[in-house]
Amino acid sequence: MLSSIWRLKPSTPSAPGSSAKRVLGPWQLIALGVGTSLGAGLFAITGIAAGQYAGPAVALSFLFAALASAFVALSYAELASMFPNAAGSAYSYAYAGLGEGIAWGIGWCLFIAYLVTLSLVAGSWSSYLTSLLAEWGIVLDPRIVASTGTLVTMPDGSHARAFINLPAIIAIFAMTALHLGGVRESSKVNTLLVGLKVAMVTVFIIACLPHVDLRNYHPYLPENTGQFGHFGWSGILSGASLVFAAYLGFDIVSSAARDTREPRKNLPIGILGTLGVCACIYVTFSAVLVGVVNFRQLAHDASPAATAMNAIHMPVLAQIVKLGILIGFFAVLYGVLFGLSRSIMTMAEDGLIPPVFSRTTRNGAPWAALIGLAITSSMLGAVLSINALGNMVSLGTLLAFIVVCIAVLILRYRRPQAERPFRMPGGPWCIPLLGILSCLAVLSGMDLMTWLRFGVALALGAAIYFLYGIRHSKLACKGSPQPFEPF
Repeated sequence: MLSSIWRLKPSTPSAPGSSAKRVLGPWQLIALGVGTSLGAGLFAITGIAAGQYAGPAVALSFLFAALASAFVALSYAELASMFPNAAGSAYSYAYAGLGEGIAWGIGWCLFIAYLVTLSLVAGSWSSYLTSLLAEWGIVLDPRIVASTGTLVTMPDGSHARAFINLPAIIAIFAMTALHLGGVRESSKVNTLLVGLKVAMVTVFIIACLPHVDLRNYHPYLPENTGQFGHFGWSGILSGASLVFAAYLGFDIVSSAARDTREPRKNLPIGILGTLGVCACIYVTFSAVLVGVVNFRQLAHDASPAATAMNAIHMPVLAQIVKLGILIGFFAVLYGVLFGLSRSIMTMAEDGLIPPVFSRTTRNGAPWAALIGLAITSSMLGAVLSINALGNMVSLGTLLAFIVVCIAVLILRYRRPQAERPFRMPGGPWCIPLLGILSCLAVLSGMDLMTWLRFGVALALGAAIYFLYGIRHSKLACKGSPQPFEPF
């Protein structure tokens, strides 16, 4: 059984049984990545990162996270050019270079991260929707727009416990229905949504710039409270840990391999283009946000962009921006559902999870995976709060990124002659090692409770693999496992 953990999946020109159609070009890939990234990480987590960890220096947290992501994105780009049909992104790369057990572990980490992201984004979308409708005179029952058990204030001033976050459920199922319509059609809608969202962010920045109060930047780096991660330089590190999930988009791009035209060329363009666009937007947005609203007011704010627009007293423009952001959240849900459903489909094709999840519609949409995700993530989004979800996303993503960098190193040793249309600069060791060290540095900012929650999730994943996956793996049916060759 232990030797089975190290069996390697051979790379193949195409995935048998896949009915995906190659319809995505470089611009659609960048739209997919940017649309996925510009979501809760920008419109919800930014305020919390500033108010609880980094203060006005939250832009430095985004810069540090972008630097770490750049090293990892280069590793992704090289592997994507090597394995142009690996729809499982980091999972598939690990399966080819590190072994089945590691691949399952990293696939499970991404599953948790993506699942939590869906719930997080849906919850934030519900918060923005409630704020916008209230301005239009439509007041929803607070008990159906907050996480289960949350203490809410009723219109008469009394307090009650929330039942369920109903708008979050509606948002997830709406995007699931769009996916089931096919990649070509849904990608056009997604590109339109992304364009609208980028336009709204641009309008937000331009509108807020004249209202920036330089006093809000003082002190730019608040003194540490005596507790690690609460302001000071350690606060910037903890802030980077929290916002790291905002750069998840380029992993989603890599999962689109089977749906991409000329994947060896277009996947690296999509991965690196996504990172560059997002880094510029994040740094500018976060710097303007804390210039308009004092960071102390953002510590528990799930809709900081709405707060900033209210602060500058431009009600009509504020409503336009909020509506654009609200619509733009759908692009995030679309992208995460796209990436995670492809990863689940690939794992089912490999036999590590039940084969039902590999079933697709006539137009190539993995319907079983999509519907299962919609049900599971809507349950989480309806009952869990943003604070309980945020760091879980970054932790799972960081672990996946570390494995991708390690896979680059091992594959350069094991397959030195393999075709690499994109080869990262800096020699065989520099960039992957910098990626590993950067991710480890960000991981050091994680709090104990996040590690404990994720430890429980990993234990559950290990149980599934040893009780089901290791015996039903397609490689197990082909004979003895291929041995792992260490350095």
